[in-house]
Amino acid sequence: MMNTRQIWQRFDFGLFAVVLLLCVFGVALISSAIAGSPSLEEHPNRQAIFMLIGLVVLFVIAAMDYHIWVTLSKPFYFFVAVLLVVVFLMGGERFGAARWIETGLVTIQPAELSKIAIILSLASYFSANIERINRWLTIGRSLVITLGIVIWILLQPNLSTSIVIFVIWVAMLWISGLDKKYFAIMAGALFLFLLLSFALDFPYLAGYQKARITNFLQPDENARHGETYNVEQALISIGAGGWFGNGYGQGSQVQLRFLKIRHNDFIFSVLANEFGFVGTVIVVVALVFVIIRCFKVAQNAPDAYGALIAYGFGVLMGFQTIVNIGVNLRLLPVTGLTLPFISYGGSSLVSMLLGIGLVQSVHMRSQPKQRVESRELGTESSSS
Repeated sequence: MMNTRQIWQRFDFGLFAVVLLLCVFGVALISSAIAGSPSLEEHPNRQAIFMLIGLVVLFVIAAMDYHIWVTLSKPFYFFVAVLLVVVFLMGGERFGAARWIETGLVTIQPAELSKIAIILSLASYFSANIERINRWLTIGRSLVITLGIVIWILLQPNLSTSIVIFVIWVAMLWISGLDKKYFAIMAGALFLFLLLSFALDFPYLAGYQKARITNFLQPDENARHGETYNVEQALISIGAGGWFGNGYGQGSQVQLRFLKIRHNDFIFSVLANEFGFVGTVIVVVALVFVIIRCFKVAQNAPDAYGALIAYGFGVLMGFQTIVNIGVNLRLLPVTGLTLPFISYGGSSLVSMLLGIGLVQSVHMRSQPKQRVESRELGTESSSS
């Protein structure tokens, strides 16, 4: 049993340092992206404030034994569900969807917190039912837990976050040891669902969501506004950055405001325009380091619950990173998913830092591998 001092000695300062650098760089990049836009001039300060709040949350969560979330995950799940219901009933609408709660001081997006709530809830459920994972009843109950959050997110409508949560669900099923035959059955059911949706013209999608798919499959090269224009400008911005970029605050596509929604959805294009290919590689490597570190923590976790928390957050980070970059490169339709720690968004940033706090909590309470091995060797020596 480790005491408090030993626990904090296990704090992963390398992981924390990389995350902190990404957050600070994100604030700086947002500041450059919104330059010359008076209506957005407060965004960097707000992001910095949310970064400080998120860092406090990170340390508080890391200090807590992650096992306490076995008890707290249910209240947290229902708290987030209530927030999502409030958003559905009276949320602020932007870009054709109601996803935000306007408090007067800050704007909260509960869908970001729902990702953490799902990870904690599924980690608790799967770890308690790990021996019964290959039963339809176990799978069905986990789907009910997932749908309890997803339904309210779909009603906003917010398809991208719903997909993220389903990806987390499938990944955690796989990590829990679900047999491949169940995945094959689910893949077949998904294929039939998409086939039927295509035949019925995707009746569950909002108009702007259908337009995103249409614009992706059949882009209008002559568009002067809308998402087709944004993606075209994103590609131009990336290409104009070259190897080393135009310099901080000097990107022509950014500073002349050809690139739209540049402080959140298309922040990767701002990065490429100002810091070039080399700059983007450095940031992507930093994000990959964080993701891999989450998986390493999961591998060394003392129990299935801790492993599932760390794996779940690693999957969340990895999926959002791939999708955001894919959108900027026009490999995927526009989704609205943020680039972790970099894109503007207080709720997203605090949720990501909360997730890092959970990973740190698991790592800090894992026995160092060398000590365990040495103790085992000592036992073997004495017995011989």
